[in-house]
Amino acid sequence: MLLAHGIGGRQDLPIPFSAALTGAALALLVSFVALSALWKQPRLGGDSPDARSLPAAIQTAVTAPAWRWIWRIAALVAAAYFCIGLIFGPDRADNPTAGAFYVLFWVGLVPLSLLFGPVWRALNPLRTLHLLACKGLGLDPELGLRPLPAGVGYWPACAGLFAFVWLELVAPERATLPVIGAWLAAYAALTLGGAVVFGSQWFDHADPFEVYSDLVGRLAPLHRRRDAVVAWRNSLDGMAGLRPAPGLTALVVVLLGSTMYDSLSNAPVWVRLMQESAVPAPVTGTAGLVTVIAMVLAAYRTATTLAGRWGSAQPGTTAGEIAHSIVPIAVGYVIAHYYTLFLLEGQRTIALLSDPLDTGADWLGTAGWTIQALGTTPAGVATLQVTVIVIGHVLGTVLAHDRALALFPRRTAVLGQIPLLVLMVVYTVVGLLLLFAA
Repeated sequence: MLLAHGIGGRQDLPIPFSAALTGAALALLVSFVALSALWKQPRLGGDSPDARSLPAAIQTAVTAPAWRWIWRIAALVAAAYFCIGLIFGPDRADNPTAGAFYVLFWVGLVPLSLLFGPVWRALNPLRTLHLLACKGLGLDPELGLRPLPAGVGYWPACAGLFAFVWLELVAPERATLPVIGAWLAAYAALTLGGAVVFGSQWFDHADPFEVYSDLVGRLAPLHRRRDAVVAWRNSLDGMAGLRPAPGLTALVVVLLGSTMYDSLSNAPVWVRLMQESAVPAPVTGTAGLVTVIAMVLAAYRTATTLAGRWGSAQPGTTAGEIAHSIVPIAVGYVIAHYYTLFLLEGQRTIALLSDPLDTGADWLGTAGWTIQALGTTPAGVATLQVTVIVIGHVLGTVLAHDRALALFPRRTAVLGQIPLLVLMVVYTVVGLLLLFAA
């Protein structure tokens, strides 16, 4: 089974681990004090027409319909190639299917979305198949058999995301072809079936990979403005533009909590518990995953409830309004946790992809790929892990502060943010402890 942990440990840090924890907490405290003193009005979330657009030639190319279809067809071809190994390849460790799915695709969505925005919306083979089917039948892809209920929000995507992280972290034989194939078949059937009933907007609400890419992509420096011009932007403007919706809080909590559980599952104490327990491993793993997510949610709900009371916000609004601030925290954990897996296991998967049927062929010319360390020294990885986690929490603090200025009256704005600051510190300390538990 693929291991997600990086190669760095607390003993590899250039400073004592206790000093790293203290420094991380102090960074959040200093950020909070500076924001309170210098940031007095909401600034984020706008779509400024003055944002610097891309050069005209590039603008014309990336907005042309042909450009979008090139990537759609390329994604369809890649999906078909993936299915060759999934359906016809040998069910052995050297089959690239698990690595392509869990590493190149799932982990790779993060850097792609951070750089270019919600890329999976443009690449999604299921969306393309639905679009082609509607064009062939002369139907409007946006219209289904019935309108999507207003209260659906992100709940279907939240359920899909939990189903995926359960598959990735808990499911027995989760790296085998039958298990991966069964999950993907169910995912495709539910997603395409929903698109038939509710139209293409179902993908925006129900496809966990599209929604995941959209959340991360809001931090991208490039975006398409409302006037269709592709321009540079402040990444925090994109994240601040994420508005409250049903299921959004649960979605970001599942994303953060599942990554924390992934760290916990690699800790020696948890490994021993799984090995010595008489309860079947999937049951213990499911209970652990649900418990960690529930604890993350409980901490978030407690903090936002107190923030709403102390900040004199409208009852019941704070949790949804602040949910966007959790996204950069979750992204920081994902980068810290999966960085070396993506670099090292990703190279191995690319080499194996050259011959998914294990026939001795070299279809992609990568069979002889030699895995390179690419600078992944233990000390460097450990330092990177702490750094990206702290940066994610600092960005979350900035986003929460800016939204609090709009949410709370000025006289209570700082007081209302204290529970949120405590939450950020708790998440930082617990996250670092879990990540370096080994």
